[in-house]
Amino acid sequence: MKASFFQKHRSVLLFSFMGTLLILVGVFQSWSVALTIFNLCLVSAIMALGVNIQWGYAGLFNVGVMGFAALGGLASVLISMPRVEEAWEVGGFGILAGFLIIVTTVMSCLIIWPKIKKNKRSRYWIIFTLVILGYSGLRIFFDPGVRAIEDVNPSVTGYLGGLGLPILVAWPVGGILAAGVAFVIGKVALGLRSDYLAIATLGISEIIIIIIKNEEWLTRGVKNVNGLPRPVPYEVDLQQAAWFQDWALFLDLPLDDASSLLVKVCYALLFIVVIAVLLWLSETALRSPWGRMMRAIRDNEVAAGAMGKNVTWQHLRVFVIGSAVIGMAGAMLTTLDGQFTPVGYQPLRFTFLIWVMVIIGGSGNNWGAILGGFFIWFFWIEAEPIGLWIIAHLTSSMEPASPIRAHLLEGAAHMRLMTVGIILLVTLRYAPEGLIPEKKRM
Repeated sequence: MKASFFQKHRSVLLFSFMGTLLILVGVFQSWSVALTIFNLCLVSAIMALGVNIQWGYAGLFNVGVMGFAALGGLASVLISMPRVEEAWEVGGFGILAGFLIIVTTVMSCLIIWPKIKKNKRSRYWIIFTLVILGYSGLRIFFDPGVRAIEDVNPSVTGYLGGLGLPILVAWPVGGILAAGVAFVIGKVALGLRSDYLAIATLGISEIIIIIIKNEEWLTRGVKNVNGLPRPVPYEVDLQQAAWFQDWALFLDLPLDDASSLLVKVCYALLFIVVIAVLLWLSETALRSPWGRMMRAIRDNEVAAGAMGKNVTWQHLRVFVIGSAVIGMAGAMLTTLDGQFTPVGYQPLRFTFLIWVMVIIGGSGNNWGAILGGFFIWFFWIEAEPIGLWIIAHLTSSMEPASPIRAHLLEGAAHMRLMTVGIILLVTLRYAPEGLIPEKKRM
């Protein structure tokens, strides 16, 4: 059957439609809002790309997306924030001593476990004794150090700070940190069935976020870390530059508006470079023999295993790669926000959004994941103003003081979840494989 014009140019038409929506926001709202949405869409698309690598390539059901994103945000703090010298002086030794005790305990257990093979009961008792001794030693040094650190000017610092390196260094470090945690999780959980894997990743994600919220000596917890360094110029510095003043005058824009727009354009350019590199690498991997092997494992693990493929090892590899991409996106999001807010990581809510992006865009298609990231985040942000506009026009014939009109206008501000649900249902009904389906490769 001859393909229609839409089927031939599906990707171009859909991305053009998405671009048109962003332009309409710039025209009818403001270009600052349009660029803000565009930058958030880019970060969301990178997260969706990471989930697509896990699910679309290998069929791994990871519900711990926000945990890995939080690790990326944590990397931004640990890499870019300046070192708090006073905190290190009063509590740094206790933290380092506790860390060395943990490492020594773990290494001792790993060395002793395989050497005691004959008497298994004594092996368990020795390991148990080592763990108790290690935990006791940890508390002796760690707890006083933590209390001392958190008492150092808690309204401003109360934590150790970071390394004071450029914030861009935190992006790959966020990916490495998430990949390391994913490796540990994968070694334990990837032997489980898909539904158990989902439960395990969700539980571990909650644990990661709870630790980040409560360990104030490391992240300031719910007090947040503000003032993260930027990889782009500050608006105040731009406004004081003569060349920028001339440029703003040429464009007939106020200095505040012009500086805000330029900063957001700089962020967009950085994000575009990252997503372009990740997309190129993902597409190259998907077309390679490794990509064909992963799709074969996804479609039939038993047959792939019978052909001599190590299914568990390949699952671990792709799980680590996808988590690294998510961690990098988490670091980028924290950089864009300029602050680290642990309470903002809500595993169920935002993990659901990322999964909807992958499903609607097209599972197994990298371009589809990026389109889904743009599409869902755009409507997640714009559902409120669009809902208010629709309700205002539908109720324009009512009295201004009408309680029904007031109730409808008040409820229109909470249309996000309903809008995303409707989009998901309609897409699954008329495009069950996603807006840009996976290409059938031989």
